[in-house]
Amino acid sequence: MSGPSRRRSARKNRKSRTMADGMRKLGVIGGMGPAATAYFYELLTELADARADREHPETLIISRPFIPDRTAFITGRDSRDPAPPIIEAGRELVQMGAEVIAIPCVTAHCFYDKIASALTVPVINMVDAAALKLKNMGVERAGLLATDGSIRHGVLRRAFDALGMVALAPSRREIQVSVNDMIYRIKAGEPPDMGVFEAAAQNLEQNGAQAVLLACTELSLVKRVQPLTPFFVDALEELAAQSLIQCGVKLRTPT
Repeated sequence: MSGPSRRRSARKNRKSRTMADGMRKLGVIGGMGPAATAYFYELLTELADARADREHPETLIISRPFIPDRTAFITGRDSRDPAPPIIEAGRELVQMGAEVIAIPCVTAHCFYDKIASALTVPVINMVDAAALKLKNMGVERAGLLATDGSIRHGVLRRAFDALGMVALAPSRREIQVSVNDMIYRIKAGEPPDMGVFEAAAQNLEQNGAQAVLLACTELSLVKRVQPLTPFFVDALEELAAQSLIQCGVKLRTPT
């Protein structure tokens, strides 16, 4: 290698080291469910404007699939509180060096205040990030596809209320039951029921939704089966984007 080439290579390596050293370490409390956590990591790599391995953020993932079911606790079908094991996983990540925490589970955000106050590093609020995305799109009425736990708890509705927006759940109970059942079938490894998905989205649109939020990380996996139009906004994508931003990583410019 010639002298000028060596100097250019050295400058490039120094730049890469500087970029990597300036990043914050991301900690991920996963396993709720495992497939959604795996897809979240895919999104981190896809959305990062990285040209080399070291330009991605260092990511520490703890997968705790035995964390009690969030919806079952909220709806009274299980007395085991999921917040303590989520907090325990977060503290382990902090001890491992995590400087920012992401939780790729919307229903877990029903316990966000309790979790965030127990940890000594920032915890990204996935629900707030998704609501702000829709607000910036000019959406005033957003439809929600989510678990029964998230709908009943009101965590989504309050986030939209705070931004002067309206959050719409399916108008018929049987539709919401079908959506919740589809989520748990996806957790069980079954493909998404696109008939249920499309019927629920149609119901929300007919009731005035200008966009629909995929407000459950299992529903993010629908995109692996069928491409979705911009009418659908994925909360998991917004969590991935905010995770990268808070870790000091630029987002890839959409093509």
